[in-house]
Amino acid sequence: MTTVQSVQEDKIAVAELVKKSNRILATISTHRFPIDLFPDSITVEEGRVTVIRRRFFMSSQVHSVDLKDISNVFLNLTPFFAQLVIVSKTFTENEIRVSSLWKDEAVLVRRIIEGLRIFESKQIDTSIFTPHDLVQKLRELSTTEIVT
Repeated sequence: MTTVQSVQEDKIAVAELVKKSNRILATISTHRFPIDLFPDSITVEEGRVTVIRRRFFMSSQVHSVDLKDISNVFLNLTPFFAQLVIVSKTFTENEIRVSSLWKDEAVLVRRIIEGLRIFESKQIDTSIFTPHDLVQKLRELSTTEIVT
């Protein structure tokens, strides 16, 4: 009897992991002037952050970092743009820097990542929320005014 129950629990756990890994909460791209033919992008899912660096003609580099492996997220602001720095515990070069982001978008992505890190540390199941509701809760969680 316990084997059947264990199999059912494993199936439920896998289903929850798949559900959380496929829910994108935010995506932003770089904006270099006068034109950015190969924009980099940051995608935030419930369990990880993915940074895609695009280069000439179909060449790209993808970095995925699990939320539990992110030790810090920094935001460097200029008058028009922002740079997001994600510090990982697992990379040899432990920083991923993405520049030329719109300030408001970068602030929001940082808040989402930091909120998800808090939820992860408190072991809160975020799959009970819709993606829209989860982003709203993460915005409420991080209401600290950022000096610009």
